[in-house]
Amino acid sequence: MPEETHFGFSRVPLQDKQARVDDVFHKVASRYDLMNDLMSAGLHRVWKDIFAAKVKPSRQARFRHLDVAGGTGDIAFRVAKAGSRQTEITVLDINADMLEVGRERASKRNFPAHLEFIEANAEDLPFADDSFDAYTIAFGIRNVPRIDKALSEALRVLKRGGRFLCLEFSNVNVPGLAKLYEAYSFHAIPRLGQLVTGDADSYRYLVESIARFPEAESFREMIAGAGFERAAFTRLSGGIVAIHSGWKL
Repeated sequence: MPEETHFGFSRVPLQDKQARVDDVFHKVASRYDLMNDLMSAGLHRVWKDIFAAKVKPSRQARFRHLDVAGGTGDIAFRVAKAGSRQTEITVLDINADMLEVGRERASKRNFPAHLEFIEANAEDLPFADDSFDAYTIAFGIRNVPRIDKALSEALRVLKRGGRFLCLEFSNVNVPGLAKLYEAYSFHAIPRLGQLVTGDADSYRYLVESIARFPEAESFREMIAGAGFERAAFTRLSGGIVAIHSGWKL
């Protein structure tokens, strides 16, 4: 039998998952940022500010940053604003529609940093070993079919002393909040997706993918198992999201 994986709460052949994920993001690309604002009541901006601030691009030396699954540019733009003319940022995404949104947004801004947008797969990065000073992935790793391969690739392309940073939905750990959050996620978000984008199914998948993602400690262990040192995480907003990190030492 062919190897299977989960797609939300469904089981699908492993080789089919990426195409299904791509289809979801093709459908939601044009309203992706608006829906993020509506779904999180703007909180995603605070989470991303905290997350991107951890990159700390050098302002005195060349600094190469890779943002994976970052098509619309939200993280890259924050790092670019903090960087200098010696900061080089590569935004990588497997979805061409998301990248096009990012390019259009970037063209309206004037950053000191150099930005480029590349269509490629997180499981097979088109870069040499030891290429980047920092690697970020925000709300993307749970959509990767083979998370272990993505982590391995992240380790490979980072320089010694480079940092891996991942912002992802996590497990709520505040009494009472968990049930409220679950009810909101499974009932309100698909309806909101239908109202704003005409597509409830894509947002139902996104909610299910959050529920299926490993809890914070388990994912920390995956990061450490991939070879990163000092793997750790910090919960935000009662555990709705967590920032995971590790170092290539």
